[in-house]
Amino acid sequence: MARIYPLFSSSSGNAEFIGTPDGGILIDCGVSARRLTQALDRCGISPEAVQGVFITHDHSDHVKGLRVFTKKFGIPVYAQSVTRQCLYSCGWLEPEQTCNVLDGTVTCADIRITPFETSHDTAQSCGFRMEMPDGRVCAVCTDLGYVSETVSASLDGCDLVLLEANYDVNMLRTGPYPAQLKMRIASQVGHLSNDDSAAEIRRLAENGTAHFVLGHLSQHNNLPALAERTVEQTLSGLTRGQDYTLRTAAPETDGRMIVF
Repeated sequence: MARIYPLFSSSSGNAEFIGTPDGGILIDCGVSARRLTQALDRCGISPEAVQGVFITHDHSDHVKGLRVFTKKFGIPVYAQSVTRQCLYSCGWLEPEQTCNVLDGTVTCADIRITPFETSHDTAQSCGFRMEMPDGRVCAVCTDLGYVSETVSASLDGCDLVLLEANYDVNMLRTGPYPAQLKMRIASQVGHLSNDDSAAEIRRLAENGTAHFVLGHLSQHNNLPALAERTVEQTLSGLTRGQDYTLRTAAPETDGRMIVF
C-alpha cells in the first residue's frame, strides 16, 4: 500500500514522508528537528523509519532542520551535486556529515527515486519521481516557475502528484508584497500559480493520473479553497471523488496519510 504523508507544506517549511511506518524516505527537511519529530510522531512514524532525506534545493524552508535531524538520527542525505555543495558552504550540513551525490535513480527504503530538473531561483533545484515497491508511482514537485517539458515528462504516468499551487494571480497582484518580490514569485524562476498548476493537473488527469495534492501554498497570496476551486473549474466534466481525488496539503500535518 503506497502512502504519502505531507508533514509540512507552505512558504514557511516543507517536508513529505513517503513510505510506511516500517520505513520510507523524507523529501526535504524545512522545519526544526523538534517540529519534524513531533509531526512524524503524530503520523505514527518513528524518526528511525526515515532511511534517507532527499533535498530538492537549498532554500531555508526546505533545509532548515536538515543538519540537526540527520545528525541526531544518523540518516543519510541525498542531493544533486551543486545543491550538495551549497548545503556544506551555507552550513546546512557539517563537514563531517555525509551527503550522497544524486546524479540519477537511486533506491532507498525499497523506493526508486529519480530527480528531475525544475526552474527556480537557486543554484540547482529538482522534483522527485518515486516508484514504490508495489508498483505505484508518485511525484513531489514544488518551487518551480513554470512547467517545463522535463517536468511534464517526469510527472506522466504517476498515480499521485503533489504539485505546487503557490499563489493566486489576483491575490499576489493586490497583496502587500513589494513589487520586486511579486515579480520574482511570478517569474519563470519563481513559483507556480493556481492557474498553471490547474492546467498541468488537467493534462495529467486526461492521461490517467487520478490523485492530486496541492502543495507549498503561500500563506499571504493564496487560500486552500481558492486553489482547489481553480483546479475543479479546470477539471469541469470530471467528477471529484469519482474521477479524481484532490486535497490541499496543510501547512502542518494533522496526522493523516494519503493512500494511492
